[in-house]
Amino acid sequence: MTLIADTAALTALCDRLSRVSFITVDTEFMREKTYWSHLCLVQVAGPDEAHCIDPLSPEIDLKPLYDLMVNPGVLKVFHAARQDVEIFLEQGGAVPHPLFDTQVAAMVCGFGDSVGYETLVNKLAKTTVDKSMRFTDWSHRPLSDRQIHYALSDVTHLRVVYERLRRRLEREGRIGWLEEEMATLTNPSTYRVTPEDAWRRLKPRSSSPRFLAVLRELAAWREMEAQARNLPRQRVLRDEVLLEIAANAPTSNEELGRSRLLSKGAADGRYAQDILEAVLRGAAVPVANCPTLPDRRLLSNGMVPVVDLLKLLLKMKCDAHDVAQKLVASTEDLEKMTADDDTDVPALHGWRHEIFGADALRIKHGELALAFSPREKRLVLVPTHE
Repeated sequence: MTLIADTAALTALCDRLSRVSFITVDTEFMREKTYWSHLCLVQVAGPDEAHCIDPLSPEIDLKPLYDLMVNPGVLKVFHAARQDVEIFLEQGGAVPHPLFDTQVAAMVCGFGDSVGYETLVNKLAKTTVDKSMRFTDWSHRPLSDRQIHYALSDVTHLRVVYERLRRRLEREGRIGWLEEEMATLTNPSTYRVTPEDAWRRLKPRSSSPRFLAVLRELAAWREMEAQARNLPRQRVLRDEVLLEIAANAPTSNEELGRSRLLSKGAADGRYAQDILEAVLRGAAVPVANCPTLPDRRLLSNGMVPVVDLLKLLLKMKCDAHDVAQKLVASTEDLEKMTADDDTDVPALHGWRHEIFGADALRIKHGELALAFSPREKRLVLVPTHE
């Protein structure tokens, strides 16, 4: 077990790893009390070696690691990569690429929705993962041998998981399926939320343009405040409080104080004036410039059963092709497909269209029907001959 804590050792490691075909990567970080992730440890393994890298060491510069993360000749393998990739983008300035996410690959291979690392290690590496130190304080120094051993297991077993998933994808001709998902994961826009778009995270139910304009200003203020003070959004102001204030649009401290969700004294606290100014900005937005929610066409009662049929077809197709339903279509996607043949959802493009989307539209138009086959003892698709 090794802990790399100086730039010279890191440079030597990254030089060696720059000559291998793939590396497995994981991070340990703290974020419970901050807006930005506090990177505490990076674990990296090549085919023949594995090391922990200490980003908190005063004697280390992580540039060699960041250069390795964007080396086009080395595949970077993560499990559930999104948070790790976000950290490398924030601190290294670029998204690691090329990328292989074993969680997504497992979904493509039929291991279910959002399968966990421990499950994959059990099934593919035929061993177990010690998760007893999952909630350890990774910022505390020195790290113990037990902590380092635990951290390294997240990249050593990942080598076996990757190799077996890769072989399965190649055998079943599904590498292209995974590459579509990796294109999203390696797009920097996937991780960047501008303050002006922060309101979309809240999933408001009201479609009132004025309400949405006020909510947009409030959410943008909170995002900038959270970033500036390096605090979690919820520590600045909880989501439900933002939604309530946007709905009531108070114009004075007295009106703000009537909020039943705002903490006691907050109406006269440090944020009160900022909140009221954000409300005023939202109230002043011309109607034509107010934000709107995506158009979700309401389905007539007669079309609701079509969505149910498509859900059944989705399960049937995903079982037949051994792929996770979540990867193919969501309920919202099915509703959009029911309302509009030309809606822009993933299920109507690429491999998803081939295994599901095309037949989904044929069912919608009455060209196919689902029927139970007593002989095969399963649901089958049959032409309606209309």
